[in-house]
Amino acid sequence: MKIILDYHILFSIGIGFCIDAIIGDPRWMPHPVRGMGWCISKLEKGLRRESDPSQKAFWKGVFLWFIMVLLWTGGTGLLLWISYRVHPVLGLLLESILCAFCLAAKDLKVESEYVEKELSRGGIEAGRQAVGRIVGRDTVELTEAEVRLAAVETVAENASDGVIAPLFYMALFGGIGGILYKTVNTMDSMLGYRNEKYEYFGKMAARMDDVFNYIPSRITGVMIAFVSLFLSFADGNAAFRIWKRDRRNHKSPNSAQSESAMAGALGLLMGGTHTYFGKLVEKPTIGDKIREVEPGDIQRANTIMYACSIVCLLLFGLLRLFLQILLT
Repeated sequence: MKIILDYHILFSIGIGFCIDAIIGDPRWMPHPVRGMGWCISKLEKGLRRESDPSQKAFWKGVFLWFIMVLLWTGGTGLLLWISYRVHPVLGLLLESILCAFCLAAKDLKVESEYVEKELSRGGIEAGRQAVGRIVGRDTVELTEAEVRLAAVETVAENASDGVIAPLFYMALFGGIGGILYKTVNTMDSMLGYRNEKYEYFGKMAARMDDVFNYIPSRITGVMIAFVSLFLSFADGNAAFRIWKRDRRNHKSPNSAQSESAMAGALGLLMGGTHTYFGKLVEKPTIGDKIREVEPGDIQRANTIMYACSIVCLLLFGLLRLFLQILLT
């Protein structure tokens, strides 16, 4: 039992990673992120007013951010403390499930590859609807190639905030770290828009998400390039070269880190101008158009994502093990 207590974070991350890889997030199960979304909606409804001046809206957004972080990390910490006090195995089981909930590799793979399935059996309209479930841009006018490319870009971007970033914070703080990151990331997803409604109220959520993703996004970019050196269909040297050249070609300080490495690895041109909610948004391109996107590219992107995830899982685990031995 003492071994479990001493290494419970390492065990729980490994078990959680395996749970996610095998079953993902079954829709019928309660999920912390859905709970976070419910809480954010209720707090926003109680706090935000259309008539609020910009400064007042900003400070209300700051208040919401801290309330959400304290509520979810504090609640998670209390729940884990109680479960480990009841029995170490119960605590390990609960923390492993929490870690699995914080990872999205399986769902990312399933949802992105569903796009290719819909394209092949239902045509362009089915493909547009499928990719519309996982991207923020308007999809009604996308070509078949653009639909595939959007799915590849989604895998590249979410390799960081859906897999590597949660692993990073779980390696630091266990299940509490994973929930902390998902809370920050969910607030950004719901509030971090640069529009009239959320420009000030969502500023704290957007900025803190940038802060929390700063290190993991750069690790993801480097690791995508690294694993590409060992995959026959990928170009690792080009991945490093494009990552160094284009890693800042995005309005977000973090998003292009993983996208640039993926673009180089697969020889694709990503990014560029797209339509969001009917408005044309100009963005720089990422990568070089060595070839056209093709049906197998979504699967290739997922292979790179999983290879990167496994390497980071081992790397973060070894670093934590080393520090734990060093400090005991």
